[in-house]
Amino acid sequence: MLSIPDYQTSARSLISRCTALSPKRKAIFPTLAALWLGMCAIGCSPLATDRNNATNGKPKVVATSTIIADLTEEVGGDEIELKGILKPGADPHVYEPVPADSLALEQANLILYNGYNLEPGLIKQMNSAGSNSRKVAVGEVVKPLELDKGKGEVVPDPHVWGDVQNVILMVNAIRDALSDRSPEDAAEFRQNAARLIDRLQQLDAWIIQQIETIPSDRRKLVTTHDAFQYYARAYNISVVGTLIGISTEEQPSAQTVQQLVESVKGAKVPAIFAETTINPALIQTVAEEARVKLAPRQLYSDSIGASGSDGDSYINMMVANTRTIVEALGGKYTPFQPKVTAK
Repeated sequence: MLSIPDYQTSARSLISRCTALSPKRKAIFPTLAALWLGMCAIGCSPLATDRNNATNGKPKVVATSTIIADLTEEVGGDEIELKGILKPGADPHVYEPVPADSLALEQANLILYNGYNLEPGLIKQMNSAGSNSRKVAVGEVVKPLELDKGKGEVVPDPHVWGDVQNVILMVNAIRDALSDRSPEDAAEFRQNAARLIDRLQQLDAWIIQQIETIPSDRRKLVTTHDAFQYYARAYNISVVGTLIGISTEEQPSAQTVQQLVESVKGAKVPAIFAETTINPALIQTVAEEARVKLAPRQLYSDSIGASGSDGDSYINMMVANTRTIVEALGGKYTPFQPKVTAK
C-alpha cells in the first residue's frame, strides 16, 4: 500500500503530464488529480481503517440468533457494538442472508453463533464472507442430544437453550470470547455475566417448581416441531410427538399428521401447542381431529419475541413458555420474581 507522500508524488506527476494537453484540459486535469489525492489520503489512512474495524473503540460483535444476541447484550453491555442479524420471530432454520448480513459479517471483530446447524444459511455465509473475525459457536459448548432423522441419519439437536443450565455455559462462553477480544473490559464482562447467571440459576429452580405443579399424568408435550427436547429432559416432562423434526425446513405428510393425531388421542393429553415462528394451521388441524384443546398461547421456540411482548428476552421467553405449558396442562402458575443480589 502506498503512503500519503507516495500519493502526493503520484499526483504531482499526473499534474506535470498535463503540459502536453490542450489549454482546456490543462485547466481540468490538476483539479481531478487533487481530488484523487484527497480521496486516497482519506480512504487509505490508518484512521479510516480503524473506523472500519470499530466504532468509538468498541469491538464490533455480530450475533446470529435472537437468543445469542440477547445474552450477548446482557454480558457486553455498553462496552461493545452489537449487531443481531435475525429479528424477533424470524426462523433461523430457513433464514436466507441478505447483502447487509454479508457486510456485517465481514466487518465484525467477533461473530457469535449457535452452531449445530441451527442457522445453516448464516453459517454458510459466515464461512464464505472472507472475514478474519473470530467465530465462536456458543451453543456447541453444550454436549448435544442426538436425534434420529430416519434412514440411519443421526444429528445433534441445536435447541440447547431449552435447558437453563446449558445457557449458563453459553453465557460463560460469551463472557470469555468478549474478554479475549477486549481485555480492558474483562472485569465489566465478568460482573455482567455473574448478575445474569444469578438470575438464570433462579429461573432454573423456578421452572422445576412450576412443572411439578402439573399432575404427573398430564406432563406431556405435543408441539409443531421438535424444539423442546432439552426443556423436557431438564424439567421432567415428556415429548409425546411433533409434526416435524428439529428443522422447520421439513414438511409433514398427511400420514405424519394422522399419526400425530392418533398419538395425541392415545396419550390423552389435555392440550397441544403451536409455536410463534411456524404457521399454526397444521397443528390446529391436529387439535381439531384429535378433539383436544390447542393452548391459547403459542410457545417461543427458535426466537425471542418482539420488543414489548411477554417473551422479549431469553429469560422472559422461558417464563412465558413455562406459564403457557403449566396453565394449559393443569398446573398452578406462580409469577417469576427473581431476587436481586448485589455483585
